Amino acid sequence: MSKRDYAFWVKLASWSTMALVSLMILTKVWAWLTTGSAAMLGSLTDSLMDITATLMNFFVLRYALRPADDDHRFGHGKAESLAGLGQAAFIAGSGCLLAFHGVERLINPSTVSNTGIGIGVSVFAIVCTLAIVLVQNQVIKQTNSIAIKADSIHYKGDLILNASVILAMVLAYYGWLQADGFFAIAVAGYLLFNAWQVALESADHLMDKELPEEEKSQILSWVCSHEQVHGAHDLRTRQAGQIKFVQLHIELDDHLPLVQAHKVTDEIVAILTNKMSGQIDVLIHQDPVSVVLRSKNS
Repeated sequence: MSKRDYAFWVKLASWSTMALVSLMILTKVWAWLTTGSAAMLGSLTDSLMDITATLMNFFVLRYALRPADDDHRFGHGKAESLAGLGQAAFIAGSGCLLAFHGVERLINPSTVSNTGIGIGVSVFAIVCTLAIVLVQNQVIKQTNSIAIKADSIHYKGDLILNASVILAMVLAYYGWLQADGFFAIAVAGYLLFNAWQVALESADHLMDKELPEEEKSQILSWVCSHEQVHGAHDLRTRQAGQIKFVQLHIELDDHLPLVQAHKVTDEIVAILTNKMSGQIDVLIHQDPVSVVLRSKNS
């Protein structure tokens, strides 16, 4: 996929998400002021967190899509991971504040008014969230963007979150006033769990964690499928934003001309480029097969 196509898809996800979440925030503010529900406040807090994260993603992705320059020879892809850490901190703070509010509601329960409005707004939010998830799933299929994946995790969980608001209001309507505070605390726990997951994934990319073992095995298989390659070793991988970095040594005949060795390397790069998803940056070192054998036997 070209950088232009990648930029189109991630911007489509960001713009559509911001438009739908803005609409949900307006309706949830009205519903919270009308009902006074702590669970609705939790849903509103989550939506505010979502749009903040989406806005952050939008601006960070614009920076991450910049090509490599003299100061950033490996590109700007790690900006996505830095944004993920920022999202995690914001999510965790929101979750803690909501948990305190939920505990206060458990200790001092209050009636929830206009439950019909709250339920209607939650149903509307579920419809909007489904639309967001469908768009994001399509974008992830096209780009495999980490930032959009992180965003999508939030919104898939929001489907459960909005359903819990409906349940809390129904239970409160039938007299279980503590349900409002209980579900607010449950939402806070969900937010904190999400924050931990996003932080872990962001840290993995910032710390140059290797690609999954299955993908590494597949890379070695593709490399060794070339008829002039006797083997491969010292595979190193990492990912920064949309770019996967692959470094390895290939084992070639001792007397293979340099021009031919260069051609073999170019053909391997072409194989990996065609087989692997997304953009890749490949660095290959050529070793004479006899040197590798002596090293193994010594």
